[in-house]
Amino acid sequence: MISVVVPAYKNTTMLLNNLKHNLKYLKGAEIIIVNDDPAASIQSELKHLPLTLIENQQNLGFAGAVNVGFSHAKGQFVLLLNSDVLLHDDSWKKALERMEHNEHYFAISFAQREADGSIVGKNTIYWNNGFFLHKKAADMHAGPTGWAEGGSCLINKKTFNMLGGFDEIYTPFYWEDIDLSYRAWKAGYTVYFDPAVLVEHHHESTIGKYFKKKRIERIAQRNQFIFIWKNIDSTFLAGHFSRLALFLAVTIVNPVTTVGFLSALLRLPAIMHKRQTQRALYKLSDSAVLEKFQ
Repeated sequence: MISVVVPAYKNTTMLLNNLKHNLKYLKGAEIIIVNDDPAASIQSELKHLPLTLIENQQNLGFAGAVNVGFSHAKGQFVLLLNSDVLLHDDSWKKALERMEHNEHYFAISFAQREADGSIVGKNTIYWNNGFFLHKKAADMHAGPTGWAEGGSCLINKKTFNMLGGFDEIYTPFYWEDIDLSYRAWKAGYTVYFDPAVLVEHHHESTIGKYFKKKRIERIAQRNQFIFIWKNIDSTFLAGHFSRLALFLAVTIVNPVTTVGFLSALLRLPAIMHKRQTQRALYKLSDSAVLEKFQ
């Protein structure tokens, strides 16, 4: 059985329209909707659709909502779809066959068409001037990708559980999919990009509607610091901290950077705890992982 997990936060009309469109490509799948808006039930809107609805009693953010969905999923593999994603066909089943025959695959990420018509979905990761950075890959050919984008990908549930799922320290959003895939890479698994599966996904169509731009930027900056402090080997960390003072001095006039740094600093005890527990699963160094993308 394949399970489909769709985290939802407000924007119910879009969720319903996309669900009705996508259902014809999801026949035979277990579909789980996780409503992460405790203030508004969507039970009446979904009661006639063939799916399971879970309604969170408190807002958990993207990572928490997805983790709840995975905990209820019966399938060995999970198709993770944002509520703003439209499927064009059932080509994801071919990706599923690839997953079933490659036990070292943690996830397969899909090609995504943006609102401007551009195709994204394959990404590269790298270390530069003391910071872990990421960007769109130079090509959209099939092959390894920095991370499986949380909006549209296939995930091996067993490996997901072994890794501890999405880390909710990043709540409400951003960097959690990069973090999980990076932990999978360091644990010896592969994250693959399959351009043969193309979906429609206009990024930030929900986040941009319900969160102010400055807050989004502060969260993204905070979570970059969290990612580095939690995941990166001591050798790379030395370079990070040696440049951190200069970085903060240069950006001191930018409240986004300052608030992001301080917010991450407040989470340092939790970060260090997670760093100790998660590193026990790692088989590869940062250098070994990053070399795959050079």
